[in-house]
Amino acid sequence: METLSGHWDKIFRKTADHKLGWYENDFSQTLKFLNRIRGWKQARIFMPGAGTSGLIGELMQTNATLVLNDLSPEAIALAKKKYGGKKENLRWLCLDISEPLPEELHNTIDIWVDRAVLHFLVEDSKVEKYFKNVHTLVKPGGHVILAEFSKKGATKCAGLNVRRYNVEDLKNNMVAFELIAEEEYIYTNPGGEPRPYIYTLFQKRST
Repeated sequence: METLSGHWDKIFRKTADHKLGWYENDFSQTLKFLNRIRGWKQARIFMPGAGTSGLIGELMQTNATLVLNDLSPEAIALAKKKYGGKKENLRWLCLDISEPLPEELHNTIDIWVDRAVLHFLVEDSKVEKYFKNVHTLVKPGGHVILAEFSKKGATKCAGLNVRRYNVEDLKNNMVAFELIAEEEYIYTNPGGEPRPYIYTLFQKRST
């Protein structure tokens, strides 16, 4: 039986970046939310499913330190080749985001940026562990951007079932955080199909 990491390896191995279902070359929606965070260009940013996203290159133009994770070794290898594997402001991880993350990352992240990762976790236990990681890694006062398939969105992506969200669903899981901003957004995939997303920005309470 194919593993989940094997599933993603196959997709990244066989599909050019610009044909991936989540590919984008316009990062203005994510940047709009980042720009609401003071000092984000000097922050330590964690991306739970970085893949080969062009957003990596966009963020590398700032003074941010990036911690880039993906479940797929193939995606990590391609991203390292594309963006460089030994840069001082980059750290690469290949871990399951629904399992406990290294202790040295606990309480060290200024901004958690998830574009199209959480919605691939469909089991309650995996979702619970994902949010536990969010609460554990992000510093008090830190921020989280969640951009996921909305309730109006597709029920499958990349051959996998997805779990769709609204703002209340996300708020219910972000118990130590305050909702700062929310917005519905229509992303058009490389096939020309609209994909309704919900974008949210949360800030972790200091106490």
